[in-house]
Amino acid sequence: MYLLKFKKNLVEKIWGGRGFETTLGFDLPKDKLYGESWEVSCHPSGMSYVENGEWAGKSLEELFNKFNEELVGEEIVKKYGEKFPLLIKYLDINDKLSVQVHPSDEYALRVEKEFGKSEVWYVMEASQDAKLILGLKKEITAKMYEQKVKNKDFFNLFNEVSVKKGDFIDVKPGVVHGTLEGSILICEIQQNSDTTYRIYDFDREVDGVKRELHLEKAMDVIEFGKDVCVSSEENREKKSVEGATIEELIRGDYFSIDRILVNGEYLDGSYKNFRIYSILDGEGVITSKGREYRVLKGDTYFVPANLDTTISGKVEIMKSYI
Repeated sequence: MYLLKFKKNLVEKIWGGRGFETTLGFDLPKDKLYGESWEVSCHPSGMSYVENGEWAGKSLEELFNKFNEELVGEEIVKKYGEKFPLLIKYLDINDKLSVQVHPSDEYALRVEKEFGKSEVWYVMEASQDAKLILGLKKEITAKMYEQKVKNKDFFNLFNEVSVKKGDFIDVKPGVVHGTLEGSILICEIQQNSDTTYRIYDFDREVDGVKRELHLEKAMDVIEFGKDVCVSSEENREKKSVEGATIEELIRGDYFSIDRILVNGEYLDGSYKNFRIYSILDGEGVITSKGREYRVLKGDTYFVPANLDTTISGKVEIMKSYI
């Protein structure tokens, strides 16, 4: 076992941009707009393939099927069986992201035959005017919503929230969300699912055709009156350890996430299950089993179960684990 770095799976989007190139240093084909980079994925919509070491060219699915508990941990296999649980992306949003909602496990497994979609967003960069849709206004009932959407009346329906760099947003299933203004670069951690129900797409067309909406399924899964939790760097608790400062961003049923600010040398040790390091900023070196891995902003590393890691340098990391 060794730390795995996967090839970036870049996805063109109508709302994408060139931020992966200008901000994260990705090498992008010219004259195209990219909205997503699938960093760690075992989903058929965008499978990850190893870029480094002796397993280069192997898919995450191949490795998961072959090594199973050794790769992800005994606890993960007991809980999820043959399904890999997480999907990690970077998002570069430069136009309005469609207003959408995600289903819960109960609904998605029954209707779509895959996991539901609980996800979180960490804002890596944001323009001063960046504004999101997060939930519906508190006074909106199911009956009011249904009538307004039927009449294509989206005025005064959505809860609007301004966001900035360092904000962390918990987008639970059933929460209506999207973007309204500005540009925003996001690290997204989610369940291994590609199910999204689109409510409104601002009447945009792709190749002369409006994108499909999923109004009935959206109505099935929306949770009315649900608050959305947004934390900022200023109001999160910080814990100082040798070589780093740690913020606990979330502890949840589907994943836990820490933001780690390394300034020196930090021993992250080993863990019974796999971990994923998303490099939000800076540069440094991860050492594991005598190997060194150089890390730069925009990198993502998969750490198999029970591997020791030491991180050195000046680097900001989002650690995702179960």
